Amino acid sequence: MIDPFLSEWISFGLRWLHVITAIAWIGSSFYFIHLDLSLRKAPTLPPGAGGEAWQVHGGGFYNMRKYLVAPPEMPAELTWFKWESYATWLSGFFLLVWVYYLGHELYLVDPQVRPLTGWQAAAFGIGGLAFFWLVYEGLCRSPLGRSDTALLGVGLVVIMGAAWAFGQVFGGRGAMLHTGAMIATWMSGSVFVVIIPNQKKVVATLLAGGTPDPRLGAQAKQRSLHNNYLTLPVVFLMLSNHYPLAYQSRWNWLIAGLVVVAGALIRHFFNQRHAHRPTPWWTWAAAALALAIAAALSLDGAPSRAMAAPRAAELTTLAGHREEALGLLRARCAMCHARQPGWEGIGTAPKGVVLETAGDIERQAPAIRNHAVLTHAMPPGNITEMSLEERRRIALWLAARDIRPEH
Repeated sequence: MIDPFLSEWISFGLRWLHVITAIAWIGSSFYFIHLDLSLRKAPTLPPGAGGEAWQVHGGGFYNMRKYLVAPPEMPAELTWFKWESYATWLSGFFLLVWVYYLGHELYLVDPQVRPLTGWQAAAFGIGGLAFFWLVYEGLCRSPLGRSDTALLGVGLVVIMGAAWAFGQVFGGRGAMLHTGAMIATWMSGSVFVVIIPNQKKVVATLLAGGTPDPRLGAQAKQRSLHNNYLTLPVVFLMLSNHYPLAYQSRWNWLIAGLVVVAGALIRHFFNQRHAHRPTPWWTWAAAALALAIAAALSLDGAPSRAMAAPRAAELTTLAGHREEALGLLRARCAMCHARQPGWEGIGTAPKGVVLETAGDIERQAPAIRNHAVLTHAMPPGNITEMSLEERRRIALWLAARDIRPEH
């Protein structure tokens, strides 16, 4: 068993690396889509150039030109943008293995959904990512891929179907996380299988003195556009594991679809602006509506929603409910949420949340409501077997506390 403090630092290092590489990848993706959309025709352009853009940054002026297929001759130096994508996916995969597959009991498996062992969880997770990558790749290469609109609609259905399927294996947290990892696999896989190979074919043809096939560039551009529209949704899905209301609802698969729609609409707004087309202000209203529906579904589908509003007759004395709740939280939560955790493999209290003393628990009352009452996110996978009645007793304390707060 690896030392818990070393494990925590490895996890931190992988997260840091993943975020850094993701920033680099997202930044270059957004920049080149913006550049492509802002190109304009000019009489001074050389043959084969489709447009140019003038930009200013850092005190300097830049003149950017795009060749529709390729320049007549290969430049002496050519910068490739691929390692940002590869490093993001690889660091994310290792993070998935380190935190979720090796720590499946705490962070991934929900025994009430399916009591999986570590290797079973990893097999289902990795197998699902591979399967849905093949589905996406097949759709793009099929006749459906000739229509961006049709492909968008079918792709959205596949994403929601995948979220539902992952939810039948892992439960809410694992479902949202793997849906995000699936989309990230689509994105990075497109770079690895289509975008970079097509660019290499163009370069090889130029070096051989031939004329590159324009379809290669068109295919790469389509995948790049997919990546652009999927970026914001995948960021949301990868962060959702920190917010139980986003994943604990029985409607989490639909919430995932609504987030994809909202993120794509926001990107569409900026893409249209960058292309100097009429500003589609309506996209903000549509995106806000999609997210509002997602928020409503998260409350409607929360497993403990009824516990949030106990009947007045159930509320006797604050002190009685308080002592009962404190005892339950110490018994079910304090083995991890302690100054010196007793759970094997945990070196420090998760997120710094300590639930040992009455003062500790009082300070965390809002988080307790979200994680143990409105949702069943904690204990993770209900590993300490907190019963519905025990959650009900905690809900009574919180309700009494709202009516007669302690000072």
